[in-house]
Amino acid sequence: MVSYVIRRLLQAALVMLVVAFVSFSLFRFAGDPVNNMVGQEATQEDRRELRERLGLNDPFPVQFGRFVVDALQGEFGISYRLQRPVEDLIAERMPATLELVLVSAVLALITGIPLGVYCGIHRDSWVSRALLTVSLIGVSLPTFVIGILLIYLFSVQMLVLPSFGRGEVVQIGWWSTGFLTFSGWQALILPSITLSLFQLTLIMRLVRSEMLEVMRTDYIKFARARGLSNRAINFGHALKNTLVPVITIVGLNIGSLIAFSIITETVFNWPGMGLLFIKAVQFADVPIMAAYLTMVAFVFVSINLLVDLLYYAIDPRLKVDRGTAAGRLS
Repeated sequence: MVSYVIRRLLQAALVMLVVAFVSFSLFRFAGDPVNNMVGQEATQEDRRELRERLGLNDPFPVQFGRFVVDALQGEFGISYRLQRPVEDLIAERMPATLELVLVSAVLALITGIPLGVYCGIHRDSWVSRALLTVSLIGVSLPTFVIGILLIYLFSVQMLVLPSFGRGEVVQIGWWSTGFLTFSGWQALILPSITLSLFQLTLIMRLVRSEMLEVMRTDYIKFARARGLSNRAINFGHALKNTLVPVITIVGLNIGSLIAFSIITETVFNWPGMGLLFIKAVQFADVPIMAAYLTMVAFVFVSINLLVDLLYYAIDPRLKVDRGTAAGRLS
């Protein structure tokens, strides 16, 4: 077990190093930040001094090495556009993104799982067919189109929900939350629905397919032969075994929600990390762009590592396979 954990940690560290290298390399060609930081009246000498102060004249290995060392210490440099530490900017925007992702994930779970169970149990009903048809629309439509449609319907036509911003927030230490205000919850409704719709349809279809597969297994037939009620069979036996792959997919999709929140935050002008990243791209703010992608990759790698470790701890077949392989080598 210890060797497996060490091996997976080394693989995760290697993946993070590769992601940091690729992101830092690509963003060097995103544009010259000096042109955006100085005015037209700036002389060539002023530009050279600024490039020297930012370390842009250093060789690429030196710049990348400095970025990795600083990142290991929780520092990502100074923003070219805002002239502030990147870690402070991310800490300010992180609560908005995490709250949006949390509400979207909970909404997708509490809606997608029951709908998937219903479609799996009543697969030939007209309601099930209608839900599957609507889910195709949710999967096919781009996120920004869904967001614009919701804004037009609930903000422009009905005038019941705000179309942008986060609403009123309450500061608790360094964390700013909108969960404690009415306007904060109002502002969360439209962006959370927009962000969760794709995940909701994915979970619903996954639960449905897993329910259909589980309902054909022998132990479900034996449970029916024993005279158990449909409720006990559907929810006490079938659903428990259905949720194993669903939990795995949901865990990995949390990282996807953080990554895909860029579009939602742009549409609703949500003051999160995604909107900060978009503005950084427009300004060629390399420290923010590299830090954001590195953090998203860290979330993916961490969740994937946790899932692998849980599989190793839960599934005895992995231990048996590794023991058999070790015996053959010896």
